[in-house]
Amino acid sequence: MGLWQIGTDTLARSRFVLSPFAETFAGLKLLHTGTGAHPGEESWLRVHLPGYRARLAADPVSAPLVRAALGTSWIADFFCPTSCEGESFEETLARVRAAGAGQARADLRVSLRGRLPAVLERDDLPERAAALLAYVWEETVLPYWEHRRRVLEADVVARTARVSRGGWAAVLDSLQPGVRWLGESRFQVNAHANPPRRIAAGAELLFMPVTPRTGWVSWEGGERYAVVYPCLGVLAGDHHRRPVPAALGALIGTARAGVLALLETPLSTTQLVAVTGQGLGSVGRHLRVLLDAGLVERRRSGRSVLYVRTAAGEVLVEASGTGGGRA
Repeated sequence: MGLWQIGTDTLARSRFVLSPFAETFAGLKLLHTGTGAHPGEESWLRVHLPGYRARLAADPVSAPLVRAALGTSWIADFFCPTSCEGESFEETLARVRAAGAGQARADLRVSLRGRLPAVLERDDLPERAAALLAYVWEETVLPYWEHRRRVLEADVVARTARVSRGGWAAVLDSLQPGVRWLGESRFQVNAHANPPRRIAAGAELLFMPVTPRTGWVSWEGGERYAVVYPCLGVLAGDHHRRPVPAALGALIGTARAGVLALLETPLSTTQLVAVTGQGLGSVGRHLRVLLDAGLVERRRSGRSVLYVRTAAGEVLVEASGTGGGRA
């Protein structure tokens, strides 16, 4: 298994950050597989997969380049650099473009675990990789970025709140299958049989949510490490309207109970409108009543105001049988 040795100081300084490049690379992985994990991904693929495949068909290098870069259990380093906190997509992409031709070919041999196809024995691989990533960003991610950014911000708020309530172990265990805290400074980052890595004191450890149901780990030398993970399902678009227990609906009203049930994960008013199908005014009134009753609270994340259940709200929902506890 992939194992990182992490000191408690490094873990305590780690942060959740947003990365438009990670979101783009996750989109590229989804386009490569061509199969969505939930209806939201399937809908996105129906819109963008034909154009992506047409672009690959028009270029004899791009398709083998993507296959080689994604490899079997290792992503070619030059193709997916580790984003810095606050780094724009263009800034990260510039590092892809600046990779040397020899480095690109060497990285692809590692991800392929063997020789390169003849078509990839060329010097313009970094530029071609950058051009393809720019296409994925501009055509398939950027049009949705403002919405996705709010979704990812909500995930960060939820994870950060969970750290404060249950510590890092609970959060790390919930990121995705194969990732868990083993104790004694041992962090399992995936199920691959890679040698353990010791993260030096002072290194930067970042956690980056993405909306596609995928994840990976990366690092830059020994200074920066990142764990990319899929954000919470209710935010990523795979939510379905769950039935509200009759007892809770009778107590506070079915529509209001539905809002409360959803707020196991921090959501904005706009997100609640989209999820519930209720009007903006109705959602606002429900939130005001729930706030006044002490069942939800407000938190700010960047430019967004998010709502989440309080401890009292959790007790009421659990007692009514709605459940919760989405990992």
